[in-house]
Amino acid sequence: MDPNHRDRVAFMRVCSGTLKRGMKLTQQRTGKAVAIHNPIFFFASDRELVEEALPGDIVGIPNHGTLRVGDALYEGAPVRFTGLPDFAPEILRRAKLDDPMKSKQMRKALEDLGEEGVARVFRPMLGSAWVVGVVGALQLDVLQSRILAEYGVAVTFEPCGFDAARWLSCDDAAELRRMVDGMRSQMAEDANGDVVYLARDSWEMARVMREWPNIRFGTTRERH
Repeated sequence: MDPNHRDRVAFMRVCSGTLKRGMKLTQQRTGKAVAIHNPIFFFASDRELVEEALPGDIVGIPNHGTLRVGDALYEGAPVRFTGLPDFAPEILRRAKLDDPMKSKQMRKALEDLGEEGVARVFRPMLGSAWVVGVVGALQLDVLQSRILAEYGVAVTFEPCGFDAARWLSCDDAAELRRMVDGMRSQMAEDANGDVVYLARDSWEMARVMREWPNIRFGTTRERH
């Protein structure tokens, strides 16, 4: 792939039926049609254009970010697979640019790598600093190295004052909105636009959960 073009390949397994080059499939997440023009088989460093793939085959589909981890493609009747779980990160850091003029490049890098699952990426509702969540500190080193190598952006990660992140949901949309509006300085959105509460410590988390008993604070989220 040409790194200057930001090409990407989504790897998918054929579960049933026959995948043929040129066919149009429906993307379950968006409902949009996706044309499969150049499916590829990979054999070590070699690649081969796929004319037909059968159940069990792993196929690479070049795309520009249209396909995400957890997506399903189908032809005919709609299908739905159980989503892959996203886990709440244990380490939260603020992304800081060494060169403020490269803010757009950093945003693109964080969004792309967040889609890959390298880290959880949150956009605070107040302020412009991005918050990155990881399970282990080594992920921050990998993220920093990849952003520099693939996007040419030098990024450092510094403490952000938050200790935990929880996905919010509630059967009463109005009640959820009241909480979000009253605590916007601690609210963020993830890559899918889902609302996330950022807690400063476990004591504050417990207090807020008592104050809002009808709101669910999720430690996992199903990614489709």
